[in-house]
Amino acid sequence: MRDLLSRPSTAFACAAALYLSGTLCAVADDLPLPQGDILLTISGAVAHTNQDDTTVFDMQMLQDLDTRAFTTTTIWTEGAQKFTGVPLKALMAHVDATGTTLRATAINDYAVEIPIDSLADDAPIVAYFLNDAPMSVREKGPLWVVYPYDAKEDYRNEVIYSRSIWQLDRIVVE
Repeated sequence: MRDLLSRPSTAFACAAALYLSGTLCAVADDLPLPQGDILLTISGAVAHTNQDDTTVFDMQMLQDLDTRAFTTTTIWTEGAQKFTGVPLKALMAHVDATGTTLRATAINDYAVEIPIDSLADDAPIVAYFLNDAPMSVREKGPLWVVYPYDAKEDYRNEVIYSRSIWQLDRIVVE
């Protein structure tokens, strides 16, 4: 072995192999790539990524995270509706977000700001199911930031309603 490492080309090859093996290990620690259509892109101050310096999610990746469901009425729908999704706080923990504000943007470029310190363990959720079925764009989907509005009076005000962005497709952590 000592003889092999004394040759410059062999030493370079060994150093390159060690470097590459470390790089491959670092990539393996990051998040998996989506296998389906990308529904959500998270960028900005995030430590865990899977596509360049962003994190992209398909439906299965979102469903694999901590799921919550609740039934609530909204000012946009008739009657009580069941919403299922991942808590936004858990999603931010999953990507190791280190910023203070989320800039959430919809398909039509409507954007809102949500302070990270306003996120509770169970609310809001990034809902991907409405009444146990995926939401179409026409139904405010495929992703909708929803609060359990009936659970607390604090969730029934203009600020919270404005943060309840539907057709969500990207979040920038600032």
